Amino acid sequence: MLDSINNIDLYEINMLSVFLRLILAVILGGIIGLERGANKHQAGLRTHILVCVGATLAMLTNQYIYETITISADPGRLGAQVISGIGFLGAGLILVTSRNKVKGLTTAAGLWASACTGLALGIGFYSGAIAAGILVFIVLAILPKLEVYFYNRSRVMNLYVELDSMNSLKEFLNTVRNTSCRILETNISKSDSVDKGGYSLYLSIRISKKTTHDEAIQYLSAGKGVYLVEELE
Repeated sequence: MLDSINNIDLYEINMLSVFLRLILAVILGGIIGLERGANKHQAGLRTHILVCVGATLAMLTNQYIYETITISADPGRLGAQVISGIGFLGAGLILVTSRNKVKGLTTAAGLWASACTGLALGIGFYSGAIAAGILVFIVLAILPKLEVYFYNRSRVMNLYVELDSMNSLKEFLNTVRNTSCRILETNISKSDSVDKGGYSLYLSIRISKKTTHDEAIQYLSAGKGVYLVEELE
């Protein structure tokens, strides 16, 4: 019995290799999806598992056709179609809010990486798939803390501001210019403001090294006629 198991090639299509690859797809897809789901993103645990398992099955089918039916078949054709299909699925997760915030981009990228991990598993590239699954989880779970650390020390701030009138808007811009801040870009809109008579302003500024992001927001929020000052990601 043990000899028969030892003789099984996990890189060929057989019952053991099929189950192993699909189980690993559930585990690695689940690891990636668990972080997304825990942070209340649209595509969570089940979505990532299904994508990874589906991609694995596509490559298993490719290999089965190549080894069992005809060697003239292209072993990468179904995998290429999976990558194209995941592009449409990922696009549905990306949203641009009314304040020009882009949401879902990281989740869509994670879903694409989950599919690629499944493709690697499906063809029997175990080491690459396992390494990729672990690295993707590290990127999603740990790097955001490092990202926040460096972003909070960035001198450039993208702000969304709501004001009650055009006079308040002019006064606000004069206040920014009179400080140590440097205006890099502005975009004024009347349709985005909650107040019908108010204005909204998208502003990109560069602050001094001595000023923190919170201090800049607190100072600018104290201006006359200012409803809201919010930093955009």
